[in-house]
Amino acid sequence: MRNGILGAAAGAMALFGAGQAFALDEVSFGTNWLAQAEHGGFYQAVADGTYEKYGLKVTIVQGGPQAANRALMLAGKTQFFMAGNLLEPFSAAAEGVPLVEVAAIFQKEPQVIIAHPDTGIDKFEDLAKLPTIFMGKDGFASYFQWMKSAFPGFKDEQYKPYTFNPAPFLADKNSAQQGYITSEPFEIEKQGGFKPKLFLLADSGFNTYSTLIETTQDYLKANPDVVKRFVEASIIGWYNYLYGDNKAANALIKTDNPEITDEQIAFSIQTMKDYGIVDSGDAVEKGIGCLTGEHVKSFYDKMVTAGVVKAGLDIGTVYSTDFSCKGVGKELKK
Repeated sequence: MRNGILGAAAGAMALFGAGQAFALDEVSFGTNWLAQAEHGGFYQAVADGTYEKYGLKVTIVQGGPQAANRALMLAGKTQFFMAGNLLEPFSAAAEGVPLVEVAAIFQKEPQVIIAHPDTGIDKFEDLAKLPTIFMGKDGFASYFQWMKSAFPGFKDEQYKPYTFNPAPFLADKNSAQQGYITSEPFEIEKQGGFKPKLFLLADSGFNTYSTLIETTQDYLKANPDVVKRFVEASIIGWYNYLYGDNKAANALIKTDNPEITDEQIAFSIQTMKDYGIVDSGDAVEKGIGCLTGEHVKSFYDKMVTAGVVKAGLDIGTVYSTDFSCKGVGKELKK
């Protein structure tokens, strides 16, 4: 899957660039949660016509608690899906599920451990001193196993279930909780009246990509030109969302998810910039969305060491480096 699958894509794009009239290719992109600023670049490419410029009519299928958007893609009902992180394609490699990641919009997963200020927790490894860390069962089975492997002192006894309610954390100064750095800290500051200490897992070595563009292996083989155009238009959408006028995209986000506020959207955008969630690492020189085999293998090796995934998987089947790291859209960064 790594190389040699673009075929006629360059010729197709040359025709679009020549301004000839073609029917738009209709595709659907399923997100993995309710509409939010963390999906902003995709909404931007819809709102400002970038997808249409690339010969695409894109429908964003919003995710949520009851959504099954990956299953819809596997069934051929949609063409693309927003994968949360690399653990999902690793599982696909183990189980023979024919998925393939074609771009990594987030160079850093926004997963964060949140602690109270003024409690002597000043660096990531200090979190091992706390008696309680509230986290979901998926986090306990994944990044917490890595935490135990990479840093001495973390132990299973610290785990308490996280119910996506910050009240238990707010009530216990000697606790920490999981969250997305673009989301939970905003609510904690509003409810608790203090700025929490934030420890981004990515900055301590949990270097999975996040918000990956995923398709099926069969769709990629049959439609490399469509995949190329979708990836490149999405990348341009992300540059314009972060560094340009994003009002129309935010209006679409609020149409899909009326409960989200302008304040939350603004917080999320600024946090993505401040922490380099999208535009950092390889993306700085090679462009947003950059996905490399070296990065994927680095994270895979860490997960094998931590006992999270099996050794010996052919992970090369679940990603392609053909569509990113080309510097597309870099000139739009202001």
